[in-house]
Amino acid sequence: MSNHGIDPATEEFVAHRNLLFTVAYEMLGSAADVEDVLQETWLRWIKVDLDQVQDRRAYLVRITTRQALNRLRTMKRRKEAYVGPWLPEPLLTTPDVAEDVELADSLSMAMMLVLETLAPTERAVFVLREAFDVSYEEIAAALDKTPAAVRQIAHRARRHVDARRPAKMTSLGKAQAARESFQRAIETSDLQGLLDVLSTDVVLLSDGGGLRQSPPRPITGAEKVSRFILGGLGKRAGFGSEPTLINGNPALVVHVDGQLDGVIAFRVDEARITGLYYVRNPEKLTRIASGTSLTLR
Repeated sequence: MSNHGIDPATEEFVAHRNLLFTVAYEMLGSAADVEDVLQETWLRWIKVDLDQVQDRRAYLVRITTRQALNRLRTMKRRKEAYVGPWLPEPLLTTPDVAEDVELADSLSMAMMLVLETLAPTERAVFVLREAFDVSYEEIAAALDKTPAAVRQIAHRARRHVDARRPAKMTSLGKAQAARESFQRAIETSDLQGLLDVLSTDVVLLSDGGGLRQSPPRPITGAEKVSRFILGGLGKRAGFGSEPTLINGNPALVVHVDGQLDGVIAFRVDEARITGLYYVRNPEKLTRIASGTSLTLR
């Protein structure tokens, strides 16, 4: 037993839990699935002989990666049967996440959707290598592959992501200013104000998961997106929105008649909004009430 009366295995797991949660979330995009992965990780971890483990953090990341990869493959089938666009589960995050540019970038809705286009093994390699700076040798041990094979996968995944990734993240201040302009335009039904803050080729994705009404396909272009926003969202009786930080980036929580209706996350390039991600599926809104602690380290 340690000085705190907690056994060493529990102490190590608790110390690294935020890191393990972040690793699994970047691989899965679903907090509910992440919790299952962490439970599986814990059940395997408590059976390990700690005296035989040189680097406990690396070992925990290895178990988590394997469990997340198994889960990712089963989720693929779920997503194929999903109604309408699938968006990652939004997480209410603390200000320190937004201030960590690297973390906020890797967790943004836009980046998470790019990761969705990778094959499961590619996603695991990319996340571990690019976001968490895990060595090729450690990734190889986690995935039962050779370091040479992992290097090849990493190179392929990086090329794939670089071709699709969002332009360099705009500053937090510019993103917040764009959110404020967007919020003001909706609340005052200001069509020109909305057109001014939206990029001409803006894309809106809405995820109702078949449980809430949502456009079945992406809406593209400032005119169409503005019509949808002002004609639908802004016109609803009892509409209200509050600024917040979701996945480390500026977002809005939307209420209608005092009830949580959804979360709107943004992708901002320079001062214009190029992506709107409206999550309405109630099953994905459980992490909005209290903040989630995330870390790359």
